[in-house]
Amino acid sequence: MANKNTVLAIDNLTMKFGGVTAIDDLSLHVDEGEIVALIGPNGAGKTTAFNVITGVYEATSGLVSFDGSPIQKGVTPDKITKLGIARTFQNIRIFGSMTVLENILVAKHMRTKQNVFTATFRLSRAEERRVRREAEELLDDQGLLQMKDETASSLPYGLQRHLEIARALATDPKVILLDEPAAGMNPQETLELAAFVKRIREKHGLTVFIIEHHMDLVMQISDRIYVLDFGKLIANGTPKQIQTNKKVIDAYLGSIEEDELEETADVKS
Repeated sequence: MANKNTVLAIDNLTMKFGGVTAIDDLSLHVDEGEIVALIGPNGAGKTTAFNVITGVYEATSGLVSFDGSPIQKGVTPDKITKLGIARTFQNIRIFGSMTVLENILVAKHMRTKQNVFTATFRLSRAEERRVRREAEELLDDQGLLQMKDETASSLPYGLQRHLEIARALATDPKVILLDEPAAGMNPQETLELAAFVKRIREKHGLTVFIIEHHMDLVMQISDRIYVLDFGKLIANGTPKQIQTNKKVIDAYLGSIEEDELEETADVKS
């Protein structure tokens, strides 16, 4: 049940591809300031849910609401971003041939007031300076300023992920959707990512909705967790509730050692 401070809600969402039901009557909500995780086996429908929220797919039925207002069907991803919903992807999508700074400037551009006339005749130099200053401040905050002139594709994998998240932050979102941000990271990078996600939540007043397979990360940072299996919601609750839920263990967590789950739950508590 959604609360009065809910910023993102899905109600009775169904997504079908031909005869395949990827999401089956899903309802969930994410409240302001929360870090909420969506977990489940591969093919459970997690990324499909993100794609519906961000306008990549149009749902077969159901409703997505943001800040208390329904998002109309057919709204494109760029307009979703302007509403205040940013996302990253399971496979990093940075502009590899651009510099680190240019990646941020591209994202900042969507919040500028330039039009064709001012851009052509360079009548908005003050705004250009402001955007560049804000982009550099963001990179400095993420520990990337010293790399601003480096080609984005030359960064180590973990820093590329940080850059992708920084670029999402540059759109000034209220909610950020992170699709498997720890994918491909080593244990140390995963620990650093956990601290990073918590820090950007506090620093930018963000609400975070995350898909992740690394249970240590999920248990450490999440306020609440939803669990999908074959497109259906099978459980939701706190990390401690999820780790002891038999349906979740049978569907998904059975492959994780019991002591590992207890250890990560202790970190959370």
